[in-house]
Amino acid sequence: MPRAITLRRAGDYHQLNLKDVPPPVPKPNEVLLKVITAALNHRDLYQRQSLYPSISFDNPILADGCALVLPHPEAAAASHFSPGQRVIINPGTGWISDPAGPEGAYAVIGGTSTTKLGTLQEMLAVPAEDVQLAPPHLSDAEAAALPLAGLTAWRAFHTKSGNAVLGRNILVTGIGGGVAIMVLLFATAMGCNVFVTSSSEAKIERAKELGAQGGVDYTDEDKWPRTLRNMLPRNRPFLDAVIDGAGGDILGNTWKLLKIGGVVVSYGMTSLGQPAMPMQAVMKNIELRGSTMGSQKEFGEMVHFVSEKKIRPVVDRVVTDMSNLDAIDGLFEDLRTGIQFGKLVVEIEGVRRPHQHQGKL
Repeated sequence: MPRAITLRRAGDYHQLNLKDVPPPVPKPNEVLLKVITAALNHRDLYQRQSLYPSISFDNPILADGCALVLPHPEAAAASHFSPGQRVIINPGTGWISDPAGPEGAYAVIGGTSTTKLGTLQEMLAVPAEDVQLAPPHLSDAEAAALPLAGLTAWRAFHTKSGNAVLGRNILVTGIGGGVAIMVLLFATAMGCNVFVTSSSEAKIERAKELGAQGGVDYTDEDKWPRTLRNMLPRNRPFLDAVIDGAGGDILGNTWKLLKIGGVVVSYGMTSLGQPAMPMQAVMKNIELRGSTMGSQKEFGEMVHFVSEKKIRPVVDRVVTDMSNLDAIDGLFEDLRTGIQFGKLVVEIEGVRRPHQHQGKL
């Protein structure tokens, strides 16, 4: 029988549970997949801490995955995918194309009772419309690292900020996380000037290697906005947009730097702080826009852009055996302490295979 990892209830921090599960039986509109790699996100850590809604102790965890299409007569008739093709899975279900938000019921796969799907398992069946061919230049680990972070970054920056334009100045907060890095990669590929914040000088230097113009240490709250101002181009001495995943006092720290009518896009609040809107920001017509994941249409656009520009998600560390729960626990610890730069990936045992594009960025 195929195996999956779920959560086992355990006090303030739920345990990982490796178990056998029934083989999936695809519906006519679904494709049958053998998972190659799966990747972690902060939501997975929040689930283990009971800080996420509708936690399931039955359904597999993780929302990111790269897989191979398996032959199945029921699935073949409704699918344009062929057995053996390598695909990535849209981590959200129920959002087709409306740029304003989901048309109806929307769910993110992995570890919740709202959908039985999750990627930390050996086999699953997924609606064909929620699957895209994996960009061929990516390794298996990089492909698993792309879906959730890439989609969230694409919507926050490309769809919501209105500043995916050559020469715009973009601030990306909390560089090191998967979404922040993807925003950096997308924005630099579009010719923007990207600046970053971090508490780690090493992460700022890594960001510069990926194309950032500069970065500041956000722990020095009194100094970093002035330091950042001095980094901005003389011919455009202001920020056009801030893409933020931390929350807290982001508007209080950036309203002086933002242009009139500037935009702050918030896609998360890892600091658990609520952003406040100071009156000075109101007077400058600065907008705070929320952004979550994205639609099937945006997912397809994002994957096409990654393929066209040969963008490679950053993978920090890979565990090569799904049955090694201690090692996977170590990935969660990396998330908890925030030491990672890039995505944390699990390679599913039994399907490991060579790929011509394996290797570090």
